[in-house]
Amino acid sequence: MSTFAVGDEDFLLDGRPVRLLSGALHYFRVHEEQWEHRLGMLRAMGLDCVETYVPWNLYAPGPGRYGDVEALGRFLDAVERAGMLAIVRPGPYICAEWENGGLPHWLTGPLGRRVRTLDPEFLAAVETWFRRLLPQVVERQVDRGGPVVLVQVENEYGSYGSDRGYLEWLEKLLRECGVSVPLFTSDGPEDHMLTGGSVPGVLATANFGSGAREGFAVLRRHQPSGPLMCMEFWCGWFDHWGTEHAVRDAADAAAALREILECGASVNVYMAHGGTNFGGWAGANRTGDLHDGALRPTVTSYDYDAPVDEAGRPTEKFWRFREVLAEYAEGPLLELPAPPARLAAPVRGVLGEWAPLGEVLEVLGDEESRAPMPPTFEELGVDRGLVRYRVEVLGPRQPYPLGVTGLRDRATVYVDGVLAGVLDAADGEDVTLAEPVAGPAAVDLWVESLGRVNYGPRLAESKGITGGVRHERQYLHGFRAQGLRLDAFEADAVAKVPFGPVAAEAGPGLYRAVVVVAGAGDAWLRLPGGVRGFVWVNGFCLGRYWNAGPQESLFLPGPVLREGANEVWVLELEGGTGTDVVLDVL
Repeated sequence: MSTFAVGDEDFLLDGRPVRLLSGALHYFRVHEEQWEHRLGMLRAMGLDCVETYVPWNLYAPGPGRYGDVEALGRFLDAVERAGMLAIVRPGPYICAEWENGGLPHWLTGPLGRRVRTLDPEFLAAVETWFRRLLPQVVERQVDRGGPVVLVQVENEYGSYGSDRGYLEWLEKLLRECGVSVPLFTSDGPEDHMLTGGSVPGVLATANFGSGAREGFAVLRRHQPSGPLMCMEFWCGWFDHWGTEHAVRDAADAAAALREILECGASVNVYMAHGGTNFGGWAGANRTGDLHDGALRPTVTSYDYDAPVDEAGRPTEKFWRFREVLAEYAEGPLLELPAPPARLAAPVRGVLGEWAPLGEVLEVLGDEESRAPMPPTFEELGVDRGLVRYRVEVLGPRQPYPLGVTGLRDRATVYVDGVLAGVLDAADGEDVTLAEPVAGPAAVDLWVESLGRVNYGPRLAESKGITGGVRHERQYLHGFRAQGLRLDAFEADAVAKVPFGPVAAEAGPGLYRAVVVVAGAGDAWLRLPGGVRGFVWVNGFCLGRYWNAGPQESLFLPGPVLREGANEVWVLELEGGTGTDVVLDVL
């Protein structure tokens, strides 16, 4: 058993001053069979601690329903076996470029802006979740022989709200649930953020990517004593679809890391290893200084230009950081662990079977809903996936503009079964087809959720069509809506899809291939002819692909592949896929 405390100037481990050299590694973005390797990479870089968020929505698909919540405990056990300490950030909001900032859609749908406040309905849901989650953290605290030394209260609350009573309520709940190690908050080093996000008596930490001396000076104005810590040292950044790949110079990042340590501070490298947004869990952001502009969805890769790349390999930044950390680590640094197995040779498979999207919806879709106006994804209970909205334009009537108000995502529109255009929320939430539509006509709008906003004032907004569909100035009424959730794609269900040979005119739908592998291991998966959609390998969802870039390949963890035959499903939502699926060596 050990003790860990916040001293006047330092963290104290068994009464001895210590500096935390931590790195962010989100266990839910790494295949479980590769946790040990990634932790070994962090140790070899010179880190002695690991930090992770916990995404509420990943484990709670509905009220009172839970998935593999115990995954966190297994990860913390792996951290202990690796000889490292742990920092846990349970939220309930986590940001993390994760869908809805980790908040469940079934909660934010009805509550909206009432989340992250003292609203009784929100607090009741949080308490239920924390009492389910936290026992596995409590029993692994350092004072009980485990690795956990710090637990966070909320996350970057000062950049969102000012309900101090809510933060104090969370602090009390954490203590009631048995958290005995020190608590902390983390915010940007700006007065309004630290004022809004801090809790009296709770250690405040700062998040930044450079300017450590200036950042810590601001923090000291709000917190005159206590150890300094940069809880998120942003050594890279994430990407949005349709933008340039973000890269930070390794020497520049290493110099910023050195400045933090020269200040006598502890550090958490964000990200030390980013991993992947498997399963379509990537979030989205709004453009503009106030984060209230156009929607920009985050790519599947969460490589983050981190020192340990998405595939677990050391980068130049790894070696530069290792040089800096070696001067501050206790004892000699460890050698790199043996790398995971990699695909022995490139493999090409043929997407030889196909079922149109409408037929896939009939087999795997939810029950159709009817409403006067288009229901949102939240009202339909759809978290990740798409919804087909059907509505009739009465006639006869002359051609008028057909538009959508309150579009939060991307809609592929068909008029009388013929593709009429694609409407994108990146162009604004009120958008109109290029060509007018005459009546009578049957209109189908296939709307895909591109990820819920994870940061800023637009957090908790609904997805799908949140306004209506208009023909000229007239709203259309009488909608039929049907959801197709990503979670519906399971082996037994997909086996019922009526696949046939891929026709020359094959477009959106579910494609299937069998890829034979000799020498399984980590690989990249490419779809040279694909436009936009999702990929599964042996039932494991790798995430979204999109020819908008900058991401061109999906990371395929070796433990997902099998020797011999592997089944690949490709859900193409906008065009065709071509004929090939390619597995490339790393």
